[in-house]
Amino acid sequence: MSMYAVVDPATGETVKEYPTSSDDDLRAAIGRADEAHRRWSASPTVAERADLVRRVGELHVERRQELAEIIVHEMGKPIEQALGELDFVGDIYGFYADNAEQLMADEPIKLLAGEGSAVVRRSSLGVLLGIMPWNFPYYQVARFAGPNLVIGNTIVLKHAPQCPESAAAIQKLFDEAGFPEGAYENVYATNEQIEWMIADPRVRGVSVTGSERAGAAVAEIAGRNLKKVVLEMGGSDPFIVLGTDDLDKTVEDAAAARLDNTGQSCNAAKRFIVVDDLYEPFLEKFAAALTAVKPGDPTSCDSEIGPLSSTAAADRLEDQVKRAIDQGAKVVVGGGREGNFFEPTVLTDVGPDNDAYREELFGPVAQVYRVSSEEEAVKLANDTPFGLGSYVMTTDPEQAERVANQIDAGMVYVNIVGADGAELPFGGTKRSGFGRELGTLGADEFVNKKLIRTG
Repeated sequence: MSMYAVVDPATGETVKEYPTSSDDDLRAAIGRADEAHRRWSASPTVAERADLVRRVGELHVERRQELAEIIVHEMGKPIEQALGELDFVGDIYGFYADNAEQLMADEPIKLLAGEGSAVVRRSSLGVLLGIMPWNFPYYQVARFAGPNLVIGNTIVLKHAPQCPESAAAIQKLFDEAGFPEGAYENVYATNEQIEWMIADPRVRGVSVTGSERAGAAVAEIAGRNLKKVVLEMGGSDPFIVLGTDDLDKTVEDAAAARLDNTGQSCNAAKRFIVVDDLYEPFLEKFAAALTAVKPGDPTSCDSEIGPLSSTAAADRLEDQVKRAIDQGAKVVVGGGREGNFFEPTVLTDVGPDNDAYREELFGPVAQVYRVSSEEEAVKLANDTPFGLGSYVMTTDPEQAERVANQIDAGMVYVNIVGADGAELPFGGTKRSGFGRELGTLGADEFVNKKLIRTG
């Protein structure tokens, strides 16, 4: 079977295979992107680039049904969540179109001495290589391509091998929106080809969302070639429950934060850290809430979770849960698997010597911990190799501020879940990577910030 193929995770059926790109095809794609950059960054105004970016966002929304159905069959996303992803994509492209001129405006500097003026002027770098994951096939591309096309960079995009159909669909949308040839180039490259593509002098930067292993490999190659890189590697986000006036609502939020996208979100809550006086009632209600959610047909509007994205993903999660149990974890509910469908699962008694304590479990599996104090909660929350997002539930505003300041992560959500927005920066620390996407910071990564000092 080809490396690039649509294999429906709900049925195991191989729907369609796509040939990988030849070396000559890849060099030609980089060449087109490099040539397009000379025109794209200079000839259209920022406003004209923004109009095209806006249009590609509108096309995602206009075609939301057919685009959503593609990813249901590629990676098993429940259809309602797939439709929601397309709406969010429209927001992202719209945000960068709406704010394009402001994002690219000169930044005056007040001189401390001397006559004249000084400004920082933002301009594009050139060809950027994007390496995207399968879990949010359209959203991941939008948060990379949207700001960088507004800036004037051009994009060569390698999507995940299990998402070739959505990758081709995105290319068609860019073409239909009126982007010039080479501004956005979809390629079906192998990992071996990616190595020399990063080294190609025409490629000026790389953005990767994926596994730690993939990120480390790309960062190593980029470092050897002195290329700017942005990495988003995943996380094991804590959900800290310190206080609540409505435990049922807190449990509802906790379940939503764990099960979105069938638990396959980098910034999903994965470790639930609960103070003593709330631990027992929280665990009882949380276990019941997860038990009530049954894996179902992802094409059905009634399904809250679907299959895991692939047999390999289901095998990996099953192995992680088995090792966790063998090393002392207790299964409160769940743990079963049928094909690629995995039951929502709650684990307790996961100690520091357990592999699961420091791993990311990418699926509907939650770990619940009991702590005796705020200080212990913060210490446990930070005792992880990851540092992407986090959640803090409390009725004390001062405690919320205090805890948020101490969390070693790129994002903290206080008393709210599912609050991602096009205007909000996304990224982490530690082994969750570095750099930011979305918001104004997402348009500040692959930019030449040129000082112009005039006497």
